[in-house]
Amino acid sequence: MKNLKSGNIGLACLATVVVLSFPLLVTQPTYQNFAILVLMAAQLGVAWNILGGYAGQVSLGHAVFFGIGAYTSSMLVTHAGLSPWFGMLAGGVVTSLFALAIGWPCFRLKGHYFAMATIAVAEIMQVVISNWDYLEGAIGIYLPMAPSGFKAFVFTSKIPYYYIALGLLLFSLLVNLAIERSHVGYYLRAIKDEPEAARSLGVSLTRYKLVAIAASSFLTAMGGTLYAQKELFIDPPSMLSTQLSIKIALIAILGGVGTLFGPVVGAIVLITIEEMSRIYFGSSGQGTDMIIYGAIIIVVAVYSPSGLIGLWRQAKGALPFWRAAAPQAKVGEPS
Repeated sequence: MKNLKSGNIGLACLATVVVLSFPLLVTQPTYQNFAILVLMAAQLGVAWNILGGYAGQVSLGHAVFFGIGAYTSSMLVTHAGLSPWFGMLAGGVVTSLFALAIGWPCFRLKGHYFAMATIAVAEIMQVVISNWDYLEGAIGIYLPMAPSGFKAFVFTSKIPYYYIALGLLLFSLLVNLAIERSHVGYYLRAIKDEPEAARSLGVSLTRYKLVAIAASSFLTAMGGTLYAQKELFIDPPSMLSTQLSIKIALIAILGGVGTLFGPVVGAIVLITIEEMSRIYFGSSGQGTDMIIYGAIIIVVAVYSPSGLIGLWRQAKGALPFWRAAAPQAKVGEPS
């Protein structure tokens, strides 16, 4: 068992070194951009996991938080000349307030009715922003490319975007970990598994669901600002589409909802599928990635509802090496 723990620590250290040194060792912009997309997708999946994984409130409209965060920061940059870093925080606050406003009535709904309500909110916001002239409507917003540098959040190299995306992912993971190990995390899991029992013990279901949606929306909005500053252009179809909302949810569902690193695993798999389908099928295969997403989700739902993390745990338990390394119960002790 001691050797097993040492091996896990060694693997964790090796993974840390690889992640930190990746953009310095792999200098091709294409591969660097792929890594950035994985980190950004993982961060969105981790953010969704707070509401959908721990609290059990399946949202299919998370793109609305992504879009509000991006539009808030972009408008502050283009109209007020404020720093995008301030815009990222402002976008998170504005988005959290919006999430609390819609969460109060929506949390009165249960199951698929809540999911449908989140889709409706996202669709309404897409129509509103598409016809809002002050937000440039369907034309979209072009962000200034100059000046460049850390303060302006504009870089000529992809390496800074990589480390910013990595930092944002690590921050989101820390928030998840803090929630998971606090009383809030226990309450959210109780609300997910046995809501009536939690209510009978004095847990306010609505209050803690609102905490979950506020934290989830704040982190999602930060991801929206990062996307806006990376692409330097946003419009309603790219920021508020239902397809994006479904993709965010699938990342966590595929990797394993309610787990810390499940969304990271899901992001690696889904972004790889997305990029490979784009390379091999091009425009003629548009939508192929969604077909593959659906097939994978069906397989996971049938064979491992706990996602790829669950499959890994099952496989690990079946391997003779892991079984031998596991602590054995002594004679007379319960197994």
